[in-house]
Amino acid sequence: MAGMKNFKELFVWQKSTELIIMIYAVTKNFSAEEKYGLASQMRRAAVSIASNIAEGHLRRTNKDFGQFLSIARGSCAELETQSIIAERLMYFGKEEYIMLEKKIEEVAKMLSSLYGKVSR
Repeated sequence: MAGMKNFKELFVWQKSTELIIMIYAVTKNFSAEEKYGLASQMRRAAVSIASNIAEGHLRRTNKDFGQFLSIARGSCAELETQSIIAERLMYFGKEEYIMLEKKIEEVAKMLSSLYGKVSR
């Protein structure tokens, strides 16, 4: 993206790192059997979002950046699905779920918007 020298300037990257912190906070209390199961998957998906934004931003073309944003969008969908499952399994409460859902939705919308701009 022209004008931005560093991925850390991207608002969507900043929001996605906030999401990572939230995911780590809600998964730290998962049962021991889930530490390497759902908790681990949720953490990897959240980290993947920010990581793909960063890696894509460093690519030479908007087409390449768009591909990484597409991967980040997929990780966002994974994380949303995993959050639904965790809430249904009662690994965290309704309030935490609503908070997470809002943040995931915010990041997903920002990714879609940026993807649209980069793809033009």
